[in-house]
Order: sequence, then C-alpha cells, then structure tokens
Amino acid sequence: MTAVSRFLRPVVTAAVLLLAVPPDLGAQSPQGGPPPAAPVGLDRVRTETLSETMPVIGRMVAAESGVVATRIAERVEEVLVRPGDRVEKGGVLARLSPDRLVNQRTLRLADRDSARAQVTRANAALDQALRTLERVSALRDSTAHREDRQEQAKRDAEIATSALRQAEAELLRADASLALADLALADADITAPYPGVVIARHVVAGNYAGVGDPIMTLLNDRVLEIEADVPAERASGLLPGTRVVATFRDGNSFGAMVRAVVPEENPRTRTRGVRLIPLPDAAVPAFVGNQSVTVELPIGTPREVVTVHKDAIIVRGDRAIVYVVADGKAQVRGVKRGQAIGNRFEVLGGLRPGDVVVVRGNERLRPGQPVRPLASG
Repeated sequence: MTAVSRFLRPVVTAAVLLLAVPPDLGAQSPQGGPPPAAPVGLDRVRTETLSETMPVIGRMVAAESGVVATRIAERVEEVLVRPGDRVEKGGVLARLSPDRLVNQRTLRLADRDSARAQVTRANAALDQALRTLERVSALRDSTAHREDRQEQAKRDAEIATSALRQAEAELLRADASLALADLALADADITAPYPGVVIARHVVAGNYAGVGDPIMTLLNDRVLEIEADVPAERASGLLPGTRVVATFRDGNSFGAMVRAVVPEENPRTRTRGVRLIPLPDAAVPAFVGNQSVTVELPIGTPREVVTVHKDAIIVRGDRAIVYVVADGKAQVRGVKRGQAIGNRFEVLGGLRPGDVVVVRGNERLRPGQPVRPLASG
C-alpha cells in the first residue's frame, strides 16, 4: 500500500458515513414520519373601510374670551380675584367705589319725587279748569252767559292740559334718570359675563378706571373649539358635521366635528379657516387655550379595501410573501401591499377576503409544512 492510499482511506470512509446520514433530521418525526405541525398564530384577511386623511395643525381657541371692562368711570375700591382663579357667570371680579353713585341716585330720586308732585298739581289744575268750563257752558242759554268768559275757560283748560303733559314728561325724564343711576350703581360691581378662568388682572385697588378701561381678562375653558387653516382646495369639500380625529402633542386623541368653514380665503397662504368642536364624549383631561392639536382631515371618499395584518408580511429582498393556511398546511403566496391602515396593510393583489394567514411563528415555516393554531391567551 502506497502512502497516498493510506492517506485517502480515512477521507473516503468519512464521506461514506456522511452520505449515510439523513438529509434533514429535524424535518422528520422520531419515527421517520412527516414533520410535526408547527404552532402558529393565525389571522384572517378582511375587508375594511379606508378613509384617506391629511394632518393639519390647529389650535384650541375659546368661544368666549377677552377683556372685561368697566362701564362707568370711578375709583377701584376692591379687586376680588387673581389670575388663575375660576369664576362663575355673574361672579364679582372687582368693585368700584359706590359713594358718588349712591349720592347721584339720591338726587335722581328727589327729582323723581318732585316730578310726581308736579303731575299731581297739574292734574288738580286741569280738573279745576274743566269744572269751570263746564259751569260756564251750562249758562249758555241764560242771560248770565258771557261769551268772553266761556272762551277764557276754554283757554284755561287748554293751558292746564298742556301743563299736565309737561309735568308727565318731566316725570318720565326723572324716572329714566333714576333708572340710569340704578344701572350705574349696579355697574359698580364688575361681574363675569360668562364662566371661566381669570387670565390677567389689569387694575389694583386705588386705580381710577375710565369708561371702557380693562379690568380683567377672562377665558371660558369649558367651551373651546379647534381653529385650523386648511388648504382651500381641501376646505371646499368639508361639510359641517364631518367627524375627524384630533391629537395633542402628548398623544391623547379625541373626536371632533366640523362646525363651520369660514367663507374667507387667506390670499397669502391660500387657506381657509375651519372651526371644529370636540365631541361631548372627548376623553381628555382638560382643554387649554392656544394648545396645539393635529387634526386628521378627510381628503377623499371612503372606500372598501382588503387588508392583512402587518405581522403576516415577510419581506425577502424586493418581494413580500405571506403564509396562507389551506388544508392544515402553510402555503407561500406573494402579496402586493398598499398603504398602511393602523396595524394592517392594504392588499392590492395576492389575497382574498377570508384567507387565513400566519402572523406568529412564520419566520421558520417552510412551504407545505403542517401547522396548528396556538392556544388562545
């Protein structure tokens, strides 16, 4: 035996042993039968309604907010609230000094009483003039009748009637002046026109406030809506009542509804203002004025699409496949994907509604391998 023969014999023996080993021990059962069924998670291909949306940045704005001003000119006697305080409608925010206003009302009350007395006196004078005219007229057919006396009685009655009308007008004027004094005294208490939170205080006790001067800035945080600038070509298709989803920066989402599309276009940005109101069941802790919010506005007509779970998709190079279960075995099928819809993909080809696909355990599957569903939970 040559040295070469002695070297080749162990190599040939090893090759013979390798050829005697089954090609895939893991693909057979211990008894040499078919491979065992692989436990997998399954899901069904289904039809869903797809609504395409466009994100638009908006902000929360108060339907009721602004400066609460004084209606009269007077010294500020007392400020009852501070920024951050919550007030109800009619709650007193500040109080003006009432001294001058009380005295003015007293004067107006005296003028009213004087006017009432004048009306009483004028009524009495008219009554007397009318009785005199009646007596003189009764003597018309007698020798005591004098034409000049009757004419004088008529003039006296007319003068008394005019005096009464003037006295009644003065009484109306006095009543109006008294009512104005009452209003001024009531306006000494500056109240909240709507419920809300005090944003800013513009006066302190001792300041003099003129008519129309700001006292407080108030914001009603219970009635807020969304203001968004939407491209004009998109805004024209929005209708009041359209429901959308809005999301804050922290991820909290809530439902909203289009209230109105403002019929005015910004020529610089080519946008139109859209106002939306949160739905009554909006599950968010609180709304804040000027808070940024992203609104998903619909940009197309909703359509029915076939979808498959994202976990069913296996990408191999530029090809996407899924394992479809038929007769208890996994079969490979190519699939053409569309856009994402939550945790699913739109299917443009390769699958039909009702197909059962593998979504868990599909990484090590082979075509034709038996499968069994994973136990629920």
